[in-house]
Amino acid sequence: MSEFLPLFPLPNVVLFPNVFLPLHIFEPRYREMIADALASDRLIGMALLKPGWESDYEGRPKVYPIGCSGVITHAEPQADGRYNIVLRGVDRFRIVEEDHSRSYRRAIVEPFADGVVTSDDRTSIRNQRAKLETLIEGRTDSDRRIPGSMGDEDLINTLAQYLDLEALEKQALLELRTLRARAESLVELLEMKALSARHPHVTNVAH
Repeated sequence: MSEFLPLFPLPNVVLFPNVFLPLHIFEPRYREMIADALASDRLIGMALLKPGWESDYEGRPKVYPIGCSGVITHAEPQADGRYNIVLRGVDRFRIVEEDHSRSYRRAIVEPFADGVVTSDDRTSIRNQRAKLETLIEGRTDSDRRIPGSMGDEDLINTLAQYLDLEALEKQALLELRTLRARAESLVELLEMKALSARHPHVTNVAH
């Protein structure tokens, strides 16, 4: 990775490691970013814009400090200068400092890696995976069963990115420091959504 990682801030997209993300690039500053990345290491960093970004979108609105780098695995330039690209998530990062010398944003970043997975963690993750398989079968935004051959980390990251969750919910999952915590939180999130779907008029009342 070069010293500066190009940043692509969006209000509704969160990228997870080893998950693929198709994107259409049309703004001039980000067309320049893609051209520069393709001429270099093909890496860009996805970062989620914080609420209130609308008032300064053309400038440098605030982003959440935890994001995920992605490598451009496919790039299809269009006649008008736009790009259709496919990213594969690589590593999570924390933004240390931004650079504003280009038309697009760049940052110095540091790794934001998962903690060590213990044997207890593996047991818990297997239990959460079984719960996820049951929950996914009942969701309308998933039309297939979870492939048994998919590894735990890839499965959890893929579900976190592709399920119909709010961007802030995905960001919260991305920021969790362990795979076990991500799996447990994803299960809790899906259980709450399933409960809300079955009982849309039920509210929590303190007794």
